[in-house]
Amino acid sequence: MDGYHAKIAQILRVDKRRLVDLEIGLEEATGKTGILKKIAEENEEQVKSHLDFLGLGRNVSALEVYDALISKLEADDTAIFDAMGLFSLRNPDTPGKIVEFIKSFYPITKGFFLKKAKAIEFLEKEPPLKILAALGYKSVAEMMAKEDLFEVYSALRFLEDQDWLNNVFFKQYEDLKPKDFEERTIELRALDKKWAAAAERFVAKKYHNVSHLKELGVIFVIPIFLGISGETLRLISLLLHYLNEVKYYSDLFLESGKDELNFATNLISLLRGDVIDKRLDQGGKIKFLVIQRYLAKDDENDWRLFEPHVNPEAVHWRKAEEGIVQIPEYLPLIKDHLHFWKELDWVGDYFKDEVGKEVLVSFNIVDTVMALVKEKELIKYLYHHQEALWNKIFSSYFGDKKMMEFMQKNMIKGWFEV
Repeated sequence: MDGYHAKIAQILRVDKRRLVDLEIGLEEATGKTGILKKIAEENEEQVKSHLDFLGLGRNVSALEVYDALISKLEADDTAIFDAMGLFSLRNPDTPGKIVEFIKSFYPITKGFFLKKAKAIEFLEKEPPLKILAALGYKSVAEMMAKEDLFEVYSALRFLEDQDWLNNVFFKQYEDLKPKDFEERTIELRALDKKWAAAAERFVAKKYHNVSHLKELGVIFVIPIFLGISGETLRLISLLLHYLNEVKYYSDLFLESGKDELNFATNLISLLRGDVIDKRLDQGGKIKFLVIQRYLAKDDENDWRLFEPHVNPEAVHWRKAEEGIVQIPEYLPLIKDHLHFWKELDWVGDYFKDEVGKEVLVSFNIVDTVMALVKEKELIKYLYHHQEALWNKIFSSYFGDKKMMEFMQKNMIKGWFEV
């Protein structure tokens, strides 16, 4: 057992022997050797070169590395803000300007989404009473004669109770059929400022002012900011992530439409983000789980995190990172500042804290920006990096294209063999 096994196992928090067995199986399946060693060496090279860029040596503390990454991110955030000609995050026009900037350089694709007429039908059958009250309407018909459908559906996320949404409103989805969907362009927008007051509690709880509705193909920004450092870059990264995620799920909706009998069941499973809940028999071929959400957000010791797996969320974030790195091409005043973050999604290492304990520090831009927005909580945001590393391992053996094929074909099932 070599040192690279220990390093990767430590980062992924898995048993070293299990990792060695996985490597043997993947080598037999692909004929490729030395992959994990190469990943460990590349990780070390990336860590060293980026520490050098930050003016740090290799033998520094976790806090020094973390503070340097945060400072770098704050500088990049300010550079983007200034280069876009923004004056204040408190200005209600700022979200719209950021949205229009995204549209100017990032492709907004088409997808397979719920028809508008069907969406209105759901509102009429189960009226959203809190939205009606907030806007001063007596009926859905009156509301829809004057309001934008996508804005009303967006408000479901932050105005209505979750229990009502899940157990009453979304229960209507159980009768959906492929014919209730159509092809149209993804809708990316900043909501009207009238929604700001109603959404304040949602933003304060979620620590971000952007969300989406996969089934409707809508990504929306609430015109509220928390006034926290890093919010511009955080918003841009979330919008880019959702553009990729919504398109990904749209393709799954379209594929699910081939099985009309199980269409609604599969659609609801995808929207819930279902993951396998039973351990698999480890005999025979190597089995990989498909984990379509960040389980560590709720439980960092969830057993599925320690099984071989791939995660489409990490793919969406990687594409968002690639979009961020492109920004200097469209905002020349930034120059090359953002290239620092290129291909760092899976990079990280352990450094000692002030009492000598080893602490994992992620170099992933998403972990860094989320930690910054959450007031510099050092340990909390590591899961983007760890999930990206699992993807890195799989794609290094099979390639990105094959990884995406396995993910898409097995999202509902939740696992596959190689």
